[in-house]
Amino acid sequence: MTNEAWGRVCETLAKRIGINNYKSWIEPLRFAGLSDGIARFEVPTTFFGDWVSRNYSDHILGLLNADGHAAGRAEFVVPAQTAANPQPTHAPIAADKPARAAKPARNRSDEDLPGATLDARFTFDSFVVGKPNELAHAAARRVAEGGPVSFNPLFLYGGVGLGKTHLMHAIAHELQARQPQLRVLYLSAEQFMYRFVQALRDKQIMDFKELFRSVDVLMVDDVQFIAGKDSTQEEFFHTFNALIDQNKQIVISADRAPGEIKDLEDRIKSRMQCGLVVDLHPTDYELRLGILQQKAEYYRQQYKGLAISTGVLEFLAHRITTNVRVLEGALTRLFAFASLVGREITLELAQDCLADILRASDRKLTIEEIQRKVAEHYNIRLSDMIGPKRLRNIARPRQVAMYFAKQLTSRSLPEIGRRFGGRDHTTIMHGVRKIEELMTTDSQLSDDLQLLRRQLQA
Repeated sequence: MTNEAWGRVCETLAKRIGINNYKSWIEPLRFAGLSDGIARFEVPTTFFGDWVSRNYSDHILGLLNADGHAAGRAEFVVPAQTAANPQPTHAPIAADKPARAAKPARNRSDEDLPGATLDARFTFDSFVVGKPNELAHAAARRVAEGGPVSFNPLFLYGGVGLGKTHLMHAIAHELQARQPQLRVLYLSAEQFMYRFVQALRDKQIMDFKELFRSVDVLMVDDVQFIAGKDSTQEEFFHTFNALIDQNKQIVISADRAPGEIKDLEDRIKSRMQCGLVVDLHPTDYELRLGILQQKAEYYRQQYKGLAISTGVLEFLAHRITTNVRVLEGALTRLFAFASLVGREITLELAQDCLADILRASDRKLTIEEIQRKVAEHYNIRLSDMIGPKRLRNIARPRQVAMYFAKQLTSRSLPEIGRRFGGRDHTTIMHGVRKIEELMTTDSQLSDDLQLLRRQLQA
């Protein structure tokens, strides 16, 4: 197999997986030969080779065979492991760009920062801004401008499908566009943990430390997954401190506020709370409609000639209130179905096509679910919630549950009273009013109510 043939494979691969993925994962490869059905490549590090093997070997083998070269397996080894050490033969993706040798493993170039793949769809232009997420969007924009660090870390939190990951990707995209010289590393907490464990196993912990302490911007998604992992938390804490001390920007996301992440070390919680902590609230009707309108415009261009009746988007925005992913998934299914059957998207078609999603969205919240969730939050027994005890540590959670039962269900006060151990409706009214009074002056109670509301409506 010739260098020219590998060049053709590289050009096709760049188009297939995207320029960013190509530069991060394929360009550093050094083609070392093809014999006995085995394509051999030299890679900067063992971790790099493992990652490419898992994620891109099928693509490479498929393109090699399509180009007429019988390749059944790909091997990825560091240079010291190869019997011969040929000159780099991987091809550039542009004719005017010279071929470039992979850098040694300890020279921490951008290609040695293989983070999670960025989704090209998740940019600031495609992010629909509304009241529930405007502060998070503004904070993300500020970080993406790449100026002096004004708040560090930026901590974004909220429920599933509210836009945390979208904003994380948008920040990374914008930073790379504005300041391509910056070393931006975006990855999930699980990937951080995986790399740490592998570094321990391979006795390359100093390489791991050097890698993570050399970035300009570190972005970690879903940080709640390191909770309870003592060794990983220890390393994350030291990495966090080292970057903060160097005035490097850190952006973190989680499904809840730092202080609410169970089994996360107090010193890490404290560090995370030193920056700007921003909550992405559940979507409101206006924001859901805006998201649907943007998505529908995209699909109109994809499915040319496919019409959508007035009122369909408004109907979906009213009925599907769980999260943005469910909302977008419903619209995707609707356009695909209408295209396949060759029909206009009407309200009747939407009701038929999305019957299961609409039924799930119609699920009614019960008083029992509220009582259970509140009892879990305040760490009291469910029996005490509905029992006669009047201790403060039980009475206040009970009033919180009464408040949500009144706010989030259609049950009458007498019905709610019966579910709380046969209490009179005036007791329920008193409990609700007490919480409404306290929530304006008690910040901890207000935070508890916000968190519980998100969990109950998720």
